[in-house]
Amino acid sequence: MSDSGDTDLGFVRFGDTGLQSSELQFGTWRFGKETEAGNLEIGEKRAKELLDAYADAGGRYVDTADIYGGGDSEVWIGDWLSDRDRERYTVASKIFWQTREGDPNSRGTNRKNVRDRIDGILDRLGTDYVDVLYIHRWDDQTPTRELMRTLTGLVEDGKVHYLGASTLRPDAWKVAQANQLARDEGLEPFSVLQPRYNLVDREIEGDYLEFARSEGLAVCPWSPLAQGFLTGKYDREDGLTGESRASESTRWEQNYLTDENFDLHDELDAVAGEVGASPAQVALAWLCHRDGVTAPIVGARTVDQLEENLAAAAIDLSEDQVQRLTEAKEGPYAGL
Repeated sequence: MSDSGDTDLGFVRFGDTGLQSSELQFGTWRFGKETEAGNLEIGEKRAKELLDAYADAGGRYVDTADIYGGGDSEVWIGDWLSDRDRERYTVASKIFWQTREGDPNSRGTNRKNVRDRIDGILDRLGTDYVDVLYIHRWDDQTPTRELMRTLTGLVEDGKVHYLGASTLRPDAWKVAQANQLARDEGLEPFSVLQPRYNLVDREIEGDYLEFARSEGLAVCPWSPLAQGFLTGKYDREDGLTGESRASESTRWEQNYLTDENFDLHDELDAVAGEVGASPAQVALAWLCHRDGVTAPIVGARTVDQLEENLAAAAIDLSEDQVQRLTEAKEGPYAGL
């Protein structure tokens, strides 16, 4: 947790690397994203206001991907960085999803696609390198040796500093296999994992987190607020039967608007009342207290939301409060 005051974010070690990460990373997946009505969730002006607010709070780690906003996210970040000291910021991007219709080679992590995509990323960001390059998902069509040799080449060329895998629990063994191959053949291994993890989505507890700890990998979770469920904007009655239900997808409803999750939210609300914070802040603070978690990735639509989320770094939960939250949802790993 932060030891630099109520407003400035502190730094945490990035796994077993020599890199330091902001204790809360800023995610930009909403930059340039169009709603179903064709409107932008976050346009360029607000994107830069959010980046300013993050930097003003001491934040130095910006997470993006080459598909966010069709590339606009990287362009806006690059333009924002052009007026700042690039070396003071850690920038991460990702590659995987198809970018050219009808071209199967523009998807995945084959050598041709990776080498093409990194050049596009650097061009849009207006920089010579990215600090962290993630594979956005695991590509079963590309041999592991081809992937690791290609990524190692990017590190050797100075285009990338560290390698990461944004992946779900079932693919952890593939990362383990890739890192073993890297060790055996003198290649660059993955240094960081980016899984989904929050008070509701607990699937990485157990073997996934144990693997990350044993390998010295940083763990930087996405969706720390369970796609908005943990912010407190849904209540048990309206969330299950009211207008808010009609505005969400059936899959989202089935995943989050359940009695079990609302029972957990009751405990979250109770702890929030005890520490004088919002449910979202406590949910983020819980993640920051979890053994094996390096730095959650937070996002926001407005500056006020972002400032509220960043204030979670200053919340000090007791061991009892952490345990109560951890045990509030039953599951195979709920007691960890």
